[in-house]
Amino acid sequence: MEFDVSKAMKIKLSDELPEKTEFKEGIRRAPRRELNLSQEEMELALKNALRYIPPKLHEELAPEFMDELLTHGRIYGYRYRPEGEIKAKPIHEYKGKTLEGKALQLMIDNNLDFDVALYPYELVTYGETGQVCQNWMQYRLIKKYLQEMTQDQTLVVQSGHPLGLFPSKPEAPRVISTNGLMVGMYDNLENFNKAAALGVANYGQMTAGGWMYIGPQGIVHGTYNTLLNAGRKFLDNDLDEDLSGQLYITSGLGGMSGAQAKAVEIAGGIGVIAEVDESRIETRHEQGWLSKISDDLDEIFDWVAEYQQSGEAVSIAYHGNVVDLLDYVVENDIEVDLLSDQTSCHEPYTGGYNPVGFTFEEGRELLNNKPEEFRKEVDKSLRKHYSLIKKLVDRGAYFFDYGNSFMKAVYDAGVKEIAKNEDDPTQGFIFPSYVEDVMGPICFDYGYGPFRWVCLSGKDEDLRKTDQAAMECIDPDRRAQDYDNYQWIADAEENELVVGSKARILYADGPGRVEIALKFNELVREGEIGPVMLGRDHHDVSGTDSPFRETANIKDGSNIMAEMSVHCFAGNCARGMTLAVESNGGGVGIGKAFNGGFGLVLDGSKRVDEIIKSALDWDVHSGVARRAWARNENAIETMMDWNKEHGAKGHATLPYQPEEGLVEDTVANSLKEQN
Repeated sequence: MEFDVSKAMKIKLSDELPEKTEFKEGIRRAPRRELNLSQEEMELALKNALRYIPPKLHEELAPEFMDELLTHGRIYGYRYRPEGEIKAKPIHEYKGKTLEGKALQLMIDNNLDFDVALYPYELVTYGETGQVCQNWMQYRLIKKYLQEMTQDQTLVVQSGHPLGLFPSKPEAPRVISTNGLMVGMYDNLENFNKAAALGVANYGQMTAGGWMYIGPQGIVHGTYNTLLNAGRKFLDNDLDEDLSGQLYITSGLGGMSGAQAKAVEIAGGIGVIAEVDESRIETRHEQGWLSKISDDLDEIFDWVAEYQQSGEAVSIAYHGNVVDLLDYVVENDIEVDLLSDQTSCHEPYTGGYNPVGFTFEEGRELLNNKPEEFRKEVDKSLRKHYSLIKKLVDRGAYFFDYGNSFMKAVYDAGVKEIAKNEDDPTQGFIFPSYVEDVMGPICFDYGYGPFRWVCLSGKDEDLRKTDQAAMECIDPDRRAQDYDNYQWIADAEENELVVGSKARILYADGPGRVEIALKFNELVREGEIGPVMLGRDHHDVSGTDSPFRETANIKDGSNIMAEMSVHCFAGNCARGMTLAVESNGGGVGIGKAFNGGFGLVLDGSKRVDEIIKSALDWDVHSGVARRAWARNENAIETMMDWNKEHGAKGHATLPYQPEEGLVEDTVANSLKEQN
């Protein structure tokens, strides 16, 4: 091709080569990614990366990009990373023609903050592989588009690639984004790794590629809810009781798992969390999200005994492997109340799980130099990990899979007995998912989920005012969930949850989200606070289809369908959310989930009031309606109320129930006659 495309583009990267930037010491770096490309495919990967670059720079950058591909398994375009640390600035410091364009730049930068991101140089926000976009050329170009975007345009982003600005209207989304949506027959890890190495697929995780991550705070309320309700359901704790004196053992202090230490302390319990990567432990400790650290298990359990006796809450990091921790607990006959795991088992063979017997550094070296041997060691470790959990469960511990694909990883490691049907893991596992037993029936079926907001001014005062406004919208006597929410938001500032942007999370239900959002928008309109970005975790009522996690308590067979999240995404586009996102994979791995999320900028306008009423209601109740149709009792109750309240404005289909025993008798009699 001999086209001079530069003359046809106004928004493009500069033809001046950026200076090489320095890598700051002590910042975590991503491990080498699997490179399964042929020579011809490597040529294609290089051509794909150079598409962003003016031709006069190709000769110099081609060998640089090729070196990145061979060294890191991916082309990140480090040359195009801005110098120094990226941080979310107050919104008025961003360039742009729209408030929404500035707000989205802020959210992107918050995802890449050194204090927030897992591997900031590789654009990985959390979850081992969840990226904002694939490379730094995309980052720069997205920023340019957001700066130029008007109210009559929509930016389309495909796996981190800004396809372009297209004419739309003020009522339309400003950004529509997708990540890793692979055609079914190719939707597996091998093909995804190839597509990622070619530079055509981005693993957005959930709120990384969705640009709405707010640091570990984004998951802390859900973790707190899970632990508190597990205590009520399985440890016989009363509503007004916390986890005082009760022991929770788990692993992981990285991105999402980093919330565990803070959550168990807020819930009043004692947490011992294994983590092999010392830098992650140090990060949480420096941020005030972790109280104690030791690599001595005798010392750790002396502390546990002290805190059990005093009834005080504490979080303790064990710098070591969770398998060694559990082995010690089993050998010393230590009583465990709650037991889980939050290693990144959706990526066990690419760095998400460190095998026992290897330090973190040794594990990384083995992964980089002998990946097949690393895989064998991971499988061996997972098998032992499972055997220790089983012993503790037999002794009375309540174990739950924390939605990290741990049980599927154990199954893939050769432990078929972990599946209810050893030949078919899609039928579920012998241990429950935390959604299946706790979050699904107690929260999602009622519409409660991880609603969140960011005060774009960057002012503590604005966050304080939104906390107060949210608290005024909650009736603590309405339901147990509202009682917990009231306590949560009342104590939020004291618990020092902010890491990065001035953000907050609250497990509100549908009506609660609408009421709180309208109140915030009114405060913006009256000049009491600056603009606010609303969003949520994709791990929500309607946002994600995943039989291993979010839809684990869907029992009508539709848990393998991905239609809810797609409809939620499409409905949010139609109703004018600022940002609408749909991604493949999430926290459980490629091909195992579809997930969607949104962002909505509150500018104080009446137009946004109408979007709040329409879009937030849809974003919650489309999923509750699907859960009701699956015959989930709490969801049926919620949607019956919704039908009554909406009258002619809205109506959901609800399931009829056959008399008890009718279906079973009919099937049994028919089969008997047939035989």
